[in-house]
Amino acid sequence: MHEIKMAGPWITALEKDTVAQMMNSGWDSYEYVEKFESEFAAWHSRKYALMTPCCTHAIHLILLALGIKQGDEVIVPECTWTGSVAPVTYCNATPVFADIDESNWCLSTVSVEKNITSKTKAIIVVDLYGNMPDMEGLIALSEKYQIPLIEDAAEALGSQLNNIRAGKFGIAGVHSFHRTKTMTSGEGGCLLIDDDKLFERAKFLRDHGRSSTIPYYTIEVAPKYMPSNLQGAIAWAQFQRVEELVNRKRHFLHAYKERLSNIDDLQLNLESEAVYNGAWATSLVFGPSHGISKAGIIDELAKLDVPARPFFYPLSSLPAYKPFGTGSDLKNPAAYDISSRGITLAGHYDLTDEQIDTICNSICKVLDK
Repeated sequence: MHEIKMAGPWITALEKDTVAQMMNSGWDSYEYVEKFESEFAAWHSRKYALMTPCCTHAIHLILLALGIKQGDEVIVPECTWTGSVAPVTYCNATPVFADIDESNWCLSTVSVEKNITSKTKAIIVVDLYGNMPDMEGLIALSEKYQIPLIEDAAEALGSQLNNIRAGKFGIAGVHSFHRTKTMTSGEGGCLLIDDDKLFERAKFLRDHGRSSTIPYYTIEVAPKYMPSNLQGAIAWAQFQRVEELVNRKRHFLHAYKERLSNIDDLQLNLESEAVYNGAWATSLVFGPSHGISKAGIIDELAKLDVPARPFFYPLSSLPAYKPFGTGSDLKNPAAYDISSRGITLAGHYDLTDEQIDTICNSICKVLDK
């Protein structure tokens, strides 16, 4: 059997031909970037899309457009990748870690409200592993306290909540096109917005704060978060296949669920009547009855030549975020507990059903089931 690979893209002749066309005639324009932005925004029923070199830049861009600054606080989930939270620190603001919901692994509405202060200027909710949070409750809090809600849908391309696509919720949504994501441009991200003024502000800030009418005339110091037309070409071509890509990821999730269905006390990515999961990555949380840690299961699977990655760590447990002192295992017990028992399973597009059999049989072997 071939080596089981954790993650990677699915590239076809369409992407290669599109890139070749761009290389032959597209270096002096943003043709593919603009085509992609238009189509991607429409797919999400958003008015505007702004492509960026990575998703972290998209989050930073919306925070800048909202005027987040030193002294402000932004509520973020305890469990997510650092890219969701690092942009808060770029603005010299303070990330405030809130707990996650045990059922969907996303930001807890109850915990968010407990963390709101007069300094809270934004809330970032992350659709972790394609799961969808209690958006109704979070939007209600956003409106009650007049705090902008930003949806980090980097892991949820294709996910839907009540037939609304991930990326449509809140004042802005973001997506990621990292090489491991459902759709890739190598690196890349996108900011989705409906508000006209917020869009114009973000667009202005994306390109060094330069004048749109006077060449080389800089009005404000701002970052350079323009994507290349090369990234745009790959993204546009991949987006033509988005349903095919999402369906393949969902096949992996359902294949894992079917094969592990006879083992009690396991939790995989959430789906329900309301939630359609795009399943960027299939993750598995072992219930307490199994008495196993994520490090333990990863080590045991490695002995069987089966790769796995750890569930995202509680960020407040990591050296980078300890200085902020806004999270702990006592404050956010669900995040610390769930993370300690969770792993992410292989989801490379080359993954075969035979390899999924091997992975699931190995998990059973480790659990002695």
